[in-house]
Amino acid sequence: MQNSWLNIEDKVYVVTGGSSGIGAAVIEELLANGSKVANFDINEGDKKHDNLLFVKTDVSSRKNVEDSVEAVIDKFGTIDGVVNNAGINIPRLLVDPKNPKGEYELADDVFDKMLQINQKGVFLVAQTVGRILVEKGEGVILNMGSESGLEGSEGQSPYAATKAAVYSYTRSWAKELGKHNVRVVGVAPGILEETGLRTIQYEESLAYTRNITVEKLREGYSSTSTTPLGRSGKLDEVADFVSYLLSDRASYITGVTLNIAGGKTRG
Repeated sequence: MQNSWLNIEDKVYVVTGGSSGIGAAVIEELLANGSKVANFDINEGDKKHDNLLFVKTDVSSRKNVEDSVEAVIDKFGTIDGVVNNAGINIPRLLVDPKNPKGEYELADDVFDKMLQINQKGVFLVAQTVGRILVEKGEGVILNMGSESGLEGSEGQSPYAATKAAVYSYTRSWAKELGKHNVRVVGVAPGILEETGLRTIQYEESLAYTRNITVEKLREGYSSTSTTPLGRSGKLDEVADFVSYLLSDRASYITGVTLNIAGGKTRG
């Protein structure tokens, strides 16, 4: 255990999409601080720990989510908070003049898939866990956002739109649940170090939507001209921030989405 400053030892947290990327880093940090964690993901991660429960979960299915939450209660007895981190991003253009109705033009099935996971999934998990938190009279719902939810993003309009919805969820649910002593907060990471989620399929799609090469796209990852700190963020920096927001050290923070982006701006 690293330290007890956060006082989250033996707290029980659900992390969706915890098998890779930000979610995996959050789980690692929570476990290091003595918490008990349930990972709701389609795929099991590599991390093994006595205080870690993996529950195969499709967050877009109400029954699956409710069954998964029940499994957490059976294992750990309660839930103290949730990190709504699961999400997908499939780059597509609204209109592709080079190939109308082609592979990289936004289609109903792609739109629906992102909506189901990124938006409906957040709602289902927050509601199911939220019922437990309201009954307890305490707890935290943390929603993972993105800069694109505020700024928009070329070639990623459905993803940006779902993240904008998550911002609104955070503000609205904080107003509803505050009277029950349940906090709702959001985190919006900027450009982060490379993870396994940056697949070649993703890069090819995004490069196409921006009319650049994959190589040029990759150069942009390391571009820090609009980031005062001059570097990309680290996954463990996001995990540290999330752990703080889940703890009582952040007991008067609710209804806001906080950027962790090195001071990045549009200009």
